[in-house]
Amino acid sequence: MHIDNIIRQKAFNVNEMDKNISVRLLHPKLFSYFLYIDNKIYIDSEDLMKKDRFIIDIIANFVLIIVICVLFFTTIDSSISVFGQPKFQPIYRGNKDYRHVTLMVNVYWGTEYIEEMLDIFDTYNVNTIFFIGGSWAAKEVSALKEIKARGHEIGNHGYLHKNHTNLSVQANYDEIVLTNKLIKEVLDMDCVYFAPPSGAIGANMLKVCEQLNMKVIMWSKDTIDWRDKDYNLIFKRATQNVENGDLVLMHPTEHTVKALPLILTYYKQNGFKAVNLSVNLAPTIN
Repeated sequence: MHIDNIIRQKAFNVNEMDKNISVRLLHPKLFSYFLYIDNKIYIDSEDLMKKDRFIIDIIANFVLIIVICVLFFTTIDSSISVFGQPKFQPIYRGNKDYRHVTLMVNVYWGTEYIEEMLDIFDTYNVNTIFFIGGSWAAKEVSALKEIKARGHEIGNHGYLHKNHTNLSVQANYDEIVLTNKLIKEVLDMDCVYFAPPSGAIGANMLKVCEQLNMKVIMWSKDTIDWRDKDYNLIFKRATQNVENGDLVLMHPTEHTVKALPLILTYYKQNGFKAVNLSVNLAPTIN
């Protein structure tokens, strides 16, 4: 039903009313244009002439409010993207532009294999990174010092190997900072990398690491050497389809020690260089 017909008719059944007009009736300021009696609507034809301009103003103001809200919420927290996902994200791979690979050794146990692993790295002239569990470091201070003395990077692996996905902000902070303080006290260095135990990632953990200015490190290859006692399988997982920037997770185990020379030899023969984490993550090579 067109507006001209409505004006001439002056009254019409609500059920027969034009859908466009019925929507506009929902706005309370438009009620002055209509009188509802006995299931019929009577229109003030003089006020109706002003209605279209009023609707345009409403729409324009509504659009303006939306734009202001978007600008406000994207400015108030720059760490959150438009889709609600944190911009601060874990790192799963190093620089893809260079043929670098990093072997990352997570340590909560296996002290008896540390020395032999360090010797193998020395033989192949490789520096890497050891992610240290705080509770292990508190008992194995000399081993921690030896790792650092051999030229390897030290990362934070939490204090008690907890599931950081389920921890509160404060509990995440306590686990990470306690290990940072221990490493600082023993080695006089600040940790800038955090590897969550079991790869358990959570929003609270990411928030804490961002506040501490620490990068969260995951992996692109997992040897699963803590479970599978087969050095051939460990070798395969560390080398199969190796790519630029790979981050390879391992632990100090008897079978890892046996596989390590094979892994490093394979990398070298296939044009890859085993490097520490900082080099692998660097955007350019000096």
